[in-house]
Amino acid sequence: MKAPKAYQPHQDPFTAFLSLPFPPTIQRISQESFENIYLDLSKQPGKCKFAESGLGWRPSGGGDTFTLDRSNIGAAQWSRAAKGYELKILSRTSGVIQLDGFDQEDFERANKAFKIWYGVNLEHREHAIRGWNWGKAEFGKAELSFNVQNRPAFEVPYSEISNTNLAGKNEVAVEFALPADGTTNGTNEQPEGSTKNRGRKAAAGRDQLVEMRFYIPGTVVKADKGEEGEEGQEKSADGEEPEEQQEEQNAANLFYETLMEKAEIGDVAGDTFATFLDILHLTPRGRFDIDMYESSFRLRGKTYDYKIQYQSIKKFFLLPKNDDMHTLITLGLDPPLRQGQTRYPFLVMQLKLDEEISIELNMTDELLQARYKDKLEARYEEPIHQVITKVFRGLSGKKVIMPSRDFVSHHGHSGVKCSIKANEGLLFCLDKSFMFVPKPATYVQIENISVITMSRVGGAVSASRTFDITLTLKGGMGEHQFSNINREEQQPLEEFFKAKNIRFKNEMADDSAALIAAALHNEALGGSSDEEAVGVRGSADEDSESADEDFQADSDSDVAEEYDSAHESSGSSGSDVEMGDAEEGAGPEDEEEEDRPKKKSKTGK
Repeated sequence: MKAPKAYQPHQDPFTAFLSLPFPPTIQRISQESFENIYLDLSKQPGKCKFAESGLGWRPSGGGDTFTLDRSNIGAAQWSRAAKGYELKILSRTSGVIQLDGFDQEDFERANKAFKIWYGVNLEHREHAIRGWNWGKAEFGKAELSFNVQNRPAFEVPYSEISNTNLAGKNEVAVEFALPADGTTNGTNEQPEGSTKNRGRKAAAGRDQLVEMRFYIPGTVVKADKGEEGEEGQEKSADGEEPEEQQEEQNAANLFYETLMEKAEIGDVAGDTFATFLDILHLTPRGRFDIDMYESSFRLRGKTYDYKIQYQSIKKFFLLPKNDDMHTLITLGLDPPLRQGQTRYPFLVMQLKLDEEISIELNMTDELLQARYKDKLEARYEEPIHQVITKVFRGLSGKKVIMPSRDFVSHHGHSGVKCSIKANEGLLFCLDKSFMFVPKPATYVQIENISVITMSRVGGAVSASRTFDITLTLKGGMGEHQFSNINREEQQPLEEFFKAKNIRFKNEMADDSAALIAAALHNEALGGSSDEEAVGVRGSADEDSESADEDFQADSDSDVAEEYDSAHESSGSSGSDVEMGDAEEGAGPEDEEEEDRPKKKSKTGK
């Protein structure tokens, strides 16, 4: 007679007890089983089993099985939780594992199993229920614990923290991972040993805590024994006390640095394939180092770090500026970057056309040939904007979108100079869409446009020189208005609209005679100063020019980062629609037009 399948000698006993029912003798001796247990906030309960070789959990409705070897169990805690009692396991390599749904009488069985099989005492922890919002934060091996009167009020696993930053002198903001499939921007990778069912934020509904702020007053004295301290220890034999380097540090800053280190914010598994240093970003504003990894890239700035998955890149644009000196690399992200209440659905980099770089990718020839053949080269020696574009395209597999060949502006450029409210930029006509950069970066697909209206807005003189276009979307989805377009760009735009079969109407022809008559009337009055004043008021680029005087897009000077102390915020609500950008207009350097009246100097300056 053949032995039962569970007893075949080539099978691992631990694997057998997870997949098949056990005979009574095995159940009494080598395993403990618990029903209706939830793993890591999973929506579906499952069956949890403890055995001498480790523990396992399998969902009741079927799915991936989670297992943990006994050698990976570092500590265990028992406490009240949402669905009864929770068994929290602090593993050596896989972070924190939460098993919720135990009954109170299950403690003895679980404690005995952990003590005999794993050599771990199951610690019984009582949570603080006073409701105080002040206490002491302690950094454990795998989680941040907030204690009130030496009892934990709540714990935050480091794996759930996506980013942190100094929100003020004594305030630290902690951002949590969004409930995506483990690929949300800024979210750390799932730890080794986890499965798809280890639903990090799996039970999250529509409303979810995404940020928490800690107020940490005062300073701390940080004693650091360096070389001087070592010398002092050697002199202690002669009766002299050892010297210590004492440094007074802001308590909030120390908390921030410790959390960055513990949660490994921005760290990515594996070696970098390429690194680009000090790349100017117009959105989010600042200079960032770019580290390219296998499945993600990282932006490292003076204040903030961002980690972005390649699969979050939905659009990739290469847009040349009208100054023939710079080009803009624009990445459309979904989900967008998030910094507090600000969201960045687009990254806009500005690079010089004449700046060349020589770089060698940090990957083996076998990997290059096996995975990136015909996508990447081992070495690049080209202009930096071409190198970054090729590396991004090779690693992410995204198609690079460039301006349409069906459109050339009056001055022979790909972009049309215009503005959205007070923010000046360039509108690019693409084959299937329109793209406005740099702020607020606005993307409009041609297939979603119902009609384009060309009209004049403003006084007689300014309206005769410029016009506006309004893109009305289908289904009442709103509209986008681009203002202060040079009159010379009317014909090229109309030809592009006709080539792409876009329905448009020209409302400027109806009032052309009235505008000419008004202009002649003003000339007869001889009010040149009035005309100049009207021209200045009617142009949005002069309105925003004073705010942009400190920012020269063509210069190599450092740019203050978003929310930096050297940066002033305008609080403009208009830029929050598309970009959620809070800083003052940081548009590109304006080109000088021959017919533009000079701006009068302000008195007292």
